Formats: sequence, structure tokens, C-alpha cells
Amino acid sequence: MLLFCCLLTMLSLGVLDRIYPLSDVLPKRGALSEREGAPKAGELGFAQAVVDRYKRPLRAFPDHKGLWRYQVGLGDVAPDYLKAVINYEDRWFYYHPGFNPFSVVRAAWQNWRCGCIVSGGSTITMQVARRLDPHRRSLGGKLHQVLRAVQLEWHLSKEDILTLYLNYVPMGGVIEGVEAASRLYLDRSASELSLAQSALLAVLPQAPSRLRPDRYPERAQAARDKVLQRLYDFGVIDRQAFERAKLEAVAAWQPDMPILAPLLARKLHQQYPDRAVIQTTLDADIQAELQTLLQEDIQLYPKGHSAAILVADNATGEVVAYVGSADFLNQQRFGHVDMVQAIRSPGSTLKPFIYGLALEAGVIHSASLLRDTPRYQKEYQPENFARAFSGAVDTHTALRQSLNLPVVQVLEALTPERFAAALANVRTPYRMPAGSRPNLAMALGGGGFNLWDLVTLYSGLANKGQVKPLTALFQPSQEQMDTDSRWLISGETSWVVARLLRNARPDQTHNPSIRTHAPGIAWKTGTSYGFRDAWAVGVTPKLTIGVWVGRPDGTPAPGYFGAITALPILFRIQDFLDPDPVWGPMPDGVSMQSICWPLGLLSEETASEHCHVAHQAWVIRKQVPPTLRDDAMDGLLPNPLTIRLNENGERLSAGCLPARGSILRRRLALWPQPTEPWIPRRWRLTEQLPPLAQGCETDSLMSAPLHIIGLKNGERLLQPESQRDQPQPLQLVVSSVGGLGERDWFLNGRHQGRTEPGGDLPVTFHEPGDYELVALDQQGHIKRVRVQLEPSSRR
Repeated sequence: MLLFCCLLTMLSLGVLDRIYPLSDVLPKRGALSEREGAPKAGELGFAQAVVDRYKRPLRAFPDHKGLWRYQVGLGDVAPDYLKAVINYEDRWFYYHPGFNPFSVVRAAWQNWRCGCIVSGGSTITMQVARRLDPHRRSLGGKLHQVLRAVQLEWHLSKEDILTLYLNYVPMGGVIEGVEAASRLYLDRSASELSLAQSALLAVLPQAPSRLRPDRYPERAQAARDKVLQRLYDFGVIDRQAFERAKLEAVAAWQPDMPILAPLLARKLHQQYPDRAVIQTTLDADIQAELQTLLQEDIQLYPKGHSAAILVADNATGEVVAYVGSADFLNQQRFGHVDMVQAIRSPGSTLKPFIYGLALEAGVIHSASLLRDTPRYQKEYQPENFARAFSGAVDTHTALRQSLNLPVVQVLEALTPERFAAALANVRTPYRMPAGSRPNLAMALGGGGFNLWDLVTLYSGLANKGQVKPLTALFQPSQEQMDTDSRWLISGETSWVVARLLRNARPDQTHNPSIRTHAPGIAWKTGTSYGFRDAWAVGVTPKLTIGVWVGRPDGTPAPGYFGAITALPILFRIQDFLDPDPVWGPMPDGVSMQSICWPLGLLSEETASEHCHVAHQAWVIRKQVPPTLRDDAMDGLLPNPLTIRLNENGERLSAGCLPARGSILRRRLALWPQPTEPWIPRRWRLTEQLPPLAQGCETDSLMSAPLHIIGLKNGERLLQPESQRDQPQPLQLVVSSVGGLGERDWFLNGRHQGRTEPGGDLPVTFHEPGDYELVALDQQGHIKRVRVQLEPSSRR
């Protein structure tokens, strides 16, 4: 008989499955168990949640019906909630076949006596059946619900059915599931629910609209206490827990979706549309703090300006904070444009890596003599940001002051192709304009880079020269994938570069955060051509921080450069995240050595008469390359230069060597010829060379003295009379005699032009004041005249 009943039941269920297939309404198995792998958000009807590393929500995207439903499993929910649900909704859940006959009879009796609906008699399984396959509230609809419940029990385990309930139970409006309700009403995960909160959410599905805790807290509290009373009556909780839970007030927030890292969330949502939950490496607390910081700071800038911040953990390559725009909801500031990923001109931010690769290749050392001088014999002739020149500078000064001419000289020696290949090898390519090949303009931002790649690159300075890809997707520690780090420079070189960047930069701005900030962070600023982009990147042993400020539409913003816009933000972030960084000791392969200019060699290997200036340098693996030469600008003279002298100490040219008598030889240390206008007179070639012996013709080392024609030293000039109250400039024509070859002209350090020997040059004096006119020939000889322009007697 029992066997017959079982067979009849199986046959009936089989017929039922043919008529009403459960697969038509049942979500795929991914919704039921974590064992089945990652579910597809669209297929399951789940909202997609982007969360931080601690599973706190950053941003969410509703499902295709606009419902907020976050996927959870039994292990993701507080045990108190499961106890409350089962004991209040369906005490016999684990024992009935999908419906409880006693509950159905009791509900029918109560409803008949009242003449209204008092109880539906639905089990948890029946409620799941109604959510998956809605029906009309009628006797036929109730029968349909019971049949679906039996099907669920036949095909699924109790755990699967309870999991469906947790995910699909209505919680008011467009909110479904315990996780969504917990997040939106109580601002916490379902795994963190207290006993009182568990009871509140357990009773909410009975009347979601009438019991919403954010709208009707008193009703919600009364219903919650009813659940607590039942748990106490059934012996599920003790007296103390019951009393303590009742004292907890119902406090709920108006449902609101968080908007943290919205642009990163959007990017991940587009990349992984099938993931119900995307766990990132971000820290929600840090993200919120930096978003607030940027929203406040951007108010200081005109409309149209935006900003971006990217913070990465150097040890793991994980992104800690990602602020893609200053204000996501502000259309006037292009809040929807992700400036972390936008390709922009990097300005001077890549200079440290040009110097780093040159240090690694043995092209320079940290105190090499470099040229901050005009490049008038060159095809590429950039200027410094300050439109002035310093002459001879060391590597440290050139990097600290972000001078343009020295880094172009170093890149020319290193070659742009080698620099571009090094960046591409570590997966941070320098994007050149269409049809362009690597060139010297790369040193000054003549291409494209983004903040993501810039932070990736700088993090290598804290990782002993190894560059690892950044990631914003969280991976459990036991599942960490190989990050495939690649070498850019050695550990010794990266230490030297970071040490050079840690020195406080003498800035002309009066921003107190720049002047007084301790040099514990290695940092660099940059400004693109036309003030379109302002950058600041900083590295500590723990973190790399990148900041961009500018206009996303590319409109120039004169006066807004990196040192006064992005750098103060960088320092504020460092003060918040890593205020006291501690760097490691100097590597064994690095030593501090004394270097002599102009030859650039070790002091101990340089004759005292050739050591004009001594500098301290960090030397890498005992490599001390000599001062860089440039044959196009320096000529072919060897350095040191050997000259011949007679017994009287007079210089002998090749055509007047004596037939008898001794010939003395002296070696001279030469400075690069373009730097001679900026060095003391005693070190210039013309001053180091003794006079020619009588009877010797002028050789290639010395020409006739250079003279300026048209102005006298100390002359006082008078500005022309004003016309229509407008001051008039004074225009003169000057020329020169003597010297060797073409000569360049400078007025107060600004290049005026180039002339042939004897050629005329027009010079304009615009305002009253002191002026210095300098002529510089190809041999490095210079002539200066200083004049004063006085205002006209009638203004």
C-alpha cells in the first residue's frame, strides 16, 4: 500500500511537471548555492552590487526591472535572522512537504469567522512559489500556489528553498531580499544584524508598505516585538536577550543608494555585466574621505574644472581609492568623465624615469654636469617653464627644479626610442600622436598618458624598480594571481631616483603646504602645454598617490599649474593616509662620492687644477660616467685639452713650434661651451688659454676679440616721448666684430636672434630699467654691455 502511494505521488508530480514545468519559473542553479559558481546578474534578476574589499557597498545597479535585490546565501545572513524567520513564518518548515495542512485549515477557519483575510496559511515554500510564479488571490490561485510549493519541495532541498526566500522576499517598494533591506534600511550587511533587527526584517514581508521602518517606526516596532515575544515563548531566546532586544529602538534610514567610486563602478559594471557582486580592492572609508576632499577643493576653481585621485598599495598593486572626477553629479564640471583613464599630456611627470633610465645605463650620475642653456644649433628648441636659463646644473637640481633643457639633453643621449621601449615593456606605453615616432618632445609631455599608468609607473620606485600592474578587483589571498612584475630600473637606481625626489623643491609660489611639508614623500609635479593639465604624483614606501586637476574638455587654464593646484591636494592625502613614511637604508650598491666639475669624474681621480667645483653624488655600482658631450655644440676639442707652451709660458700654435728649446704641455679642463656665459670668468676657455707667443698666428682655439658695435658699456639711453599717453619702445640696431663664426644675442637672458659676423640685429627696449646685451660666438666667447633706459622727460 505504501509503495502504491509513493508510486502514485511520483506519477502525479511527473504529470504536474509536464503541465506546469518548474524550470519555467525557477532561477538557474547559481541562485541557490554558492557551490554552483558565479551567477549571471541579468538572468537571475539580481541587482549588481559593487562593493569594497570589506564587502561594503560602493555603488549598485538595479536589475532590468528596476528592483534592488542583492544575492546572498545562507552563510551570508545572521543566524538570528534565520531563527526569527523560521519560527515566525513557518515553524514546521523542515518537516512539511511544501504546505502545512493544519496551517491551511486554521487560516481558513480564521478567515471565515472574521469575514476577512486574517491569515494566508502560507509556508515559506508557498511564499517562494508565489514570488516565482505570481497568481490571483482566489481559491484557484491558492491551489496553484500549493502545487508549485510541492514541486519546489520535490526538486529542491530545504536549504535551496530558504535561500530563494532570503533573496526574493518583498521588503517594500522596489526592495527585495534581506540583504537589500538590511543595506538600505539599516545601513549594514545582513550578516551583521542584531537580534532586534533580525526580528524587524523577519516580520516586514507580512506588510511591507504598512510596516516600513523608515516611514512607520512605531508600527514596525510593535510588529518586531511580536516576533521577539514568539521567539521567547518558543524558547528560542532567553529572558535577558528578549528584554535587551525590546529596548533597542527602531532606527531606519530612508532607502538611499551609496555613490562611492561611481566611475570605477560604472567601468566594472560594463566589463563584468554577468557578476551579481563585484568586490573591489577599495576601502569605502578612504574613498568617501577623498571624494569629500575633492568636492570641497574643486569649489576654489572655475566651472568646467575637474580633478581626479588614484591611490595604490605598493606591495600588492591594489587600488585603495579611485576618484575619477571631482563631483560625479555635477554636469558643469564634467562629472561623468573618468579622468583616471583619460589620455592627457603628462607634462614633466615622466622626467624622473628619463633620468632613472640614464642612471641605469651609465649615461649620467646624480651630480652630472648638465646644460640648462639654449639649443640654438638644434632642431628641437624648447624653453624652461620660467623662460630663463641657469647654465650648468647637476642632475639633482635639474630634476628638483623640473628644468626642461637638461632632461632633453639626457633623453637625446639615452634616445627617445629606448625610453619609449622601456615604458612599453612595463605596460605603461607612451601614446604618441598619430603618425609620430618617439622624439625629444616626450620629455616635456609631447604625447599621451593617463593617471592609472602614471601611478603604476611611480609605484615601481617603492618596489625596487619593479613595475607591477594595478588592479581594482579583489582576490582572496590564497587566490592571488601572479602580477607579472617587470623591471624598469634596478633597486639601486630606483632608490637614487626616489631620494632625488624626496628633497623639498624651492618654489616661487607662496603656498604654505608646499614650503613647509617635510620631504618624507617622493613627489613630482607636471603641467602640460597651455596649462591644460596639472599633475602631482607622490610615493611613500606604502602608497603611491596620483592627482590630476584641469578641464576635461581640454580648454587651457593659464596660471593653474601642478605646484599650486594638484600638489597641495597630494600633501593633504598623504597627511591623511601615510603622514610619517619611513624609507629603507641606502642599498649596498649605492655609495656617496665626491665628483669634480667640469670633467664629471671622481675627485680622487681628478687633478686638483681640473677640479673647479666639487659635488656630492650617489654613485650606482661604482659607475661614474664623464660629463656628457655634444659635438654639435661643443666642437671637437678633447677634454681635457692639451696645449703647448714655450719656456715663457706663452701658447704655441701648430705653425710656430720652435726648432730648438723645450716645449711644455699643459692640460685644461673645459666647461661645455654653451655654459660659459654663466660660469665665472676664470673658468672660461678664453681666460684659461695663455696668450700666443710672438710670431704665432691665431689658431682655432682663439680668434680676434669679440666686440659689440652700436652700444657702449654703461651707456644711458632715453626712452622716446609718449604718444597719446602710450609709452613708446626704443629701437636700435647693433652688430659685432671679432669672434669666431655666427653669434647668438641675448637681452636680459632672452634670445634675440643669430647673426653672421658683422651682421646687424634690431634690438627693442620696451620699458625703462637696466638691460644687459650679450653676444656669444660659436667658440663660446662672449661680450657683454650693460645699459640703462631712462624714462622720457614728457610722459
